[in-house]
Amino acid sequence: MNQDERRIFLIKELLKEDKRYKNIEIPKNPTEQGDLLRALMNVRMPKEISEEFLKVQDEYLKEEINKKGIVDINNLNPIQKGIYLWQGDITTLHCDAIVNAANSAMTGCYVPNHRCIDNAIHSFAGVELRLECDEIMNRQGHGEPTGQAKITNAYNLPCKYIIHTVGPIISYKLTSEDCELLANCYRSCLNLAAKNNLESIAFCCISTGEFHFPNDKAAQIAIKTVEEFMKKDTSVKKVIFNVFKDMDKEIYRELLK
Repeated sequence: MNQDERRIFLIKELLKEDKRYKNIEIPKNPTEQGDLLRALMNVRMPKEISEEFLKVQDEYLKEEINKKGIVDINNLNPIQKGIYLWQGDITTLHCDAIVNAANSAMTGCYVPNHRCIDNAIHSFAGVELRLECDEIMNRQGHGEPTGQAKITNAYNLPCKYIIHTVGPIISYKLTSEDCELLANCYRSCLNLAAKNNLESIAFCCISTGEFHFPNDKAAQIAIKTVEEFMKKDTSVKKVIFNVFKDMDKEIYRELLK
């Protein structure tokens, strides 16, 4: 199969899963087809699917990520010893672990084609990720507390693992408790990376998007917590601050000078 054939196959298989989709027509435009496929993956509940689907899905997603261009941490230059600042798509980063800013349910974003990092990571990792997250949460028996983290396989992403953490949601005025909870997110992820003998980890800007944590204060907390951790003797030797927005890049660059 080529990419067009894979995409059509995957869409048809997902449409067959739910009788409510029987009147949905597959668009002719490849971009619109891609949006439909992603939307169907986003709203799909965690459950098993055929080996044939997984084989085609994995081939399709790996090719899509290759098109975007994989970035190897070994080709990046540190801004400080062991600390990197990189602007780009975290789903293309080849390192030991990337951090996902998750919600307390921990099974991904169910909003079709939403632009949050949780949606992107699940969309390009594949449907296996949601199922693994669901199994972890079923064993735990309750939602993930703010400031804690879980580690999963990365499936079709170029990194080895995904570390999922739940950041604080800022609804009103920022409090000292919010700041400590955000610091706990970074500590939990770093401790989990060290526990699994990982050397490199890439952090997104936890809580600054949909959760409304002030960007400048979040960056200060992230850098302070990472710098304190890096003084310890652990397997973690490389930490990447991954930013997407120009604003965040300037904030981190100024703080790391």
